[in-house]
Amino acid sequence: MNFTAIPLTRFTCLSLLAALSLLSPVNAQVIKLPSNPNQAQPIDPDDPNNLRPTAPNGTLLSIEGGKRLMSEASSAVGSQNYATAAKKLQEARQVFNQLSNFYQDLNSSFSGIDNRISDSLRKKALLTAQMRDESTYQLALVHRAQNQPELAVPLLVQIIRSQNPTRDLGKKAYQQLLELGFVDSPYPRTGSSSPSSPSPRTGGSNSSSPKK
Repeated sequence: MNFTAIPLTRFTCLSLLAALSLLSPVNAQVIKLPSNPNQAQPIDPDDPNNLRPTAPNGTLLSIEGGKRLMSEASSAVGSQNYATAAKKLQEARQVFNQLSNFYQDLNSSFSGIDNRISDSLRKKALLTAQMRDESTYQLALVHRAQNQPELAVPLLVQIIRSQNPTRDLGKKAYQQLLELGFVDSPYPRTGSSSPSSPSPRTGGSNSSSPKK
């Protein structure tokens, strides 16, 4: 009995070693799991809808980022680089318009829930809407400097629609239309008094870009 048990034991051990040697290459392989559709994907640098950080201490989608773009546009105008100025002002206009929309949406969400937060967000929505209209006005002036009234006129009309003709920026936009010959009646008329000026309109009233 003892002599017959030894070969059986050796045979069993050899079989086990052979099985492990066949399995080891499989275990060494790297298994690639299917990608998770909810996993964050890299930002596409060519997508114009992606507003990415432009400096280590600030992001483009902020009031400071919009102001920085307007400052860069002002420097470009000073050197008569109108193409760069128009590009910077268009970007600033987009930033301020998006900010105004976001703050307005948040204001609506907090309305009736926390009036202090809602009022703060409403003020930010109005502030960014005003800055959007100011960048739009500067962009219209750049188009005038480039002798492109067909691009300036739609922007000036958008400013008046947003600001109302009674506000200072609305008056300046209308004066530009008058100088371009698009309108022929001056405003305000001599001796007439203007009514009280409402706040600029928030939302996407100036979100569309002029077609080039």
